[in-house]
Amino acid sequence: MVVTLRDIIEVMEEIAPAFLAQDWDNAGLQVGHQTWQVNKIWIALDATEDLVAKAALQGVSLLITHHPLIFRPIEAVDLETSTGRIIQAALRKKLAIFCAHTNLDSAFGGVNDTLAERLELYDTRVLKSPDQSDLYKLVVFVPVGYEEEILDALFESGAGKTEKYTHTSFRTRGVGTFKPGVTAKPFKGRVGETSHESEYRIEALVRKKDLSWAIRALERAHPYEEMAYDVYATGVVEAKVGLGRIGNLQQDLTLDAFAQIIKGTLGLNTVKATGDPRQTIRRVAVCSGSGRGLLEDFFASDAQVYVSGDLGYHDGRKAEALGRALIDIGHFASEHLVVESLTACLQKAVSKRRYTVDVEAYTGERDCFYYL
Repeated sequence: MVVTLRDIIEVMEEIAPAFLAQDWDNAGLQVGHQTWQVNKIWIALDATEDLVAKAALQGVSLLITHHPLIFRPIEAVDLETSTGRIIQAALRKKLAIFCAHTNLDSAFGGVNDTLAERLELYDTRVLKSPDQSDLYKLVVFVPVGYEEEILDALFESGAGKTEKYTHTSFRTRGVGTFKPGVTAKPFKGRVGETSHESEYRIEALVRKKDLSWAIRALERAHPYEEMAYDVYATGVVEAKVGLGRIGNLQQDLTLDAFAQIIKGTLGLNTVKATGDPRQTIRRVAVCSGSGRGLLEDFFASDAQVYVSGDLGYHDGRKAEALGRALIDIGHFASEHLVVESLTACLQKAVSKRRYTVDVEAYTGERDCFYYL
């Protein structure tokens, strides 16, 4: 069977749902068309000029990266820039580029879970849960016979998505009453007369960012002149998804011993650390990539050490003052390990669907920083 980019994006939506991405992020399709055929996929951390050139020569049809190629809006596809040249090269060879960024950081089994697993943490939980106010329940009332049109509009707008499922909803049947005024143009009933109509109450979860769009989609699909609907804040916390992880080591270790284990596990010659090398470590917080945004969550937790990348001088001073420890393993090392785990996950997913697609981890990437 022919496998399209749209098919693979649907698979990636199950692995790293787009709604988990941070508001400032630009996860998703970067270059390409969803109707393009996909037969060979490479997975990597960054879409560099060198990587895109190699992928094109090897007949790769889709490059899935962790970091976005287009992070901030661009005003022009300028071929004097690296981004412009990458876009040009990709389009010439019909090489699609797709990224799973902060949504893969937050996803169950994503970057942070992979890092925690590699460090052999157990009893892990999310360090920073998604904002409770982000998830709403949208309820709409619709006459019997129009429920499928309303559901289609809901789902196409992005409503009804959970961590592992799409098209989720609930409906109950009841009776709605209304009396049209003299200026009304009722879909059912007569002006001045009270109507009793069989209706469905349909409800679905929707993200804050999709709420306005979902309501507009319902209004376009709804047969009534005035659509009756309700919006409720749920306060639901998705316990398995979110940024960072916190868990326990199998045994007590000194900070120095734990740092040496990290170096061996991740193949690093050096790490940057602050804290007493002799202090006892048992509870560990981790955050893949740039971890400064979760420092306060670490300080508010009961973890003794925070393992992440891109930590600064003043972060170290604050940790010292609080008697806590930091281990900076670098941005690349904290995230690159997801290339293997995502490759395995995607291979399993496409095999389950009987897609004839070759999925490979690109092994030629190196950290852009080195130590002299």
